[in-house]
Amino acid sequence: MTTLIKSPAEIDKMRTAGRLAADVLMMIGEHVRPGVSTDDLNRICHDYIVNVQGAIPAPLNYRGFPKSICTSVNHVICHGIPNEKKILKDGDIINIDVTVIKDGYHGDTSKMFFVGQPSVLAQRLVKVTQECLYKALALVRPGCRLGDIGHVIQQHAQGNRFSVVREYCGHGIGAVFHEDPQILHYGQPGTGDTLKAGMTFTIEPMINAGTHHTKLLPDGWTVVTKDHKLSAQWEHTVLCTETGIEVLTARPDEDLSFLTGHAS
Repeated sequence: MTTLIKSPAEIDKMRTAGRLAADVLMMIGEHVRPGVSTDDLNRICHDYIVNVQGAIPAPLNYRGFPKSICTSVNHVICHGIPNEKKILKDGDIINIDVTVIKDGYHGDTSKMFFVGQPSVLAQRLVKVTQECLYKALALVRPGCRLGDIGHVIQQHAQGNRFSVVREYCGHGIGAVFHEDPQILHYGQPGTGDTLKAGMTFTIEPMINAGTHHTKLLPDGWTVVTKDHKLSAQWEHTVLCTETGIEVLTARPDEDLSFLTGHAS
């Protein structure tokens, strides 16, 4: 692994990009309702990022991706492409994944939203997936091993009779959208590379209600559960600090006071 330690100036830029990405998720919430298309959500986010924030939506044209955000509904695990035909309906769950570029640096985050009244299973899956993320965040500090992060996510998901997607993972991030290290969401404690202060990366567990098996659709982007059962995901961009963690994409609608050394 090539460990990319960020300078204080780079970290300041990442704080700004992370805050902007979080702001997009806060803004879009009121628009997530039955009858709205995922393309509507894409347009609203695109306009906000470009015209209000003066930033760049990183997914747009990234390796050919045609939209400014990812919208993954129900059994879509990740990289769902917004389109005008996908209309949200009561009971859906949707992950909105936002990455912005500001002054050359990336902020990457995603959040689950309920459309109307979700099923009990959907609510439990979304809750457990967020708990998986939070348990992983709580481990981040210098000396933590990547296998420790994967293990705590896997244990909590499987302990609740859910499964962890293995083909897609978190990643280092900075001036480059995806860089080392890869952050697997399963693993053995005490294994893998060691975290160091100044590292910035995403943790973004994808948890399935059924098996962990996935299928890539012909569009080359959309990943779905092979058994067509629900999937959920939450994501933050984080900084490993000398004392613990700083969540660069923290939102005002969540309580992260449990984190060691977290700068709020």
